[in-house]
Amino acid sequence: MGRLGLGGRFGGLAARLDGVFGADGVFAHDRLRFIDFVDDVEELLEEVAWQEGGDKKAADGFEEYMLRHYSG
Repeated sequence: MGRLGLGGRFGGLAARLDGVFGADGVFAHDRLRFIDFVDDVEELLEEVAWQEGGDKKAADGFEEYMLRHYSG
């Protein structure tokens, strides 16, 4: 985010996701359930959409899509 010049506008976003992935970049299932992670990310996307002057509904469907495609 910082490299894209968005760090100031979305400060704390990376911090809120910190610890969810291990050093190898793999999702840390032992730290957080995947369904909870997806729900949190959808909420973050809604905040980003709102901050960008858009509609929070822009993130609707994210959780369903992720769970359908990646929860196994």
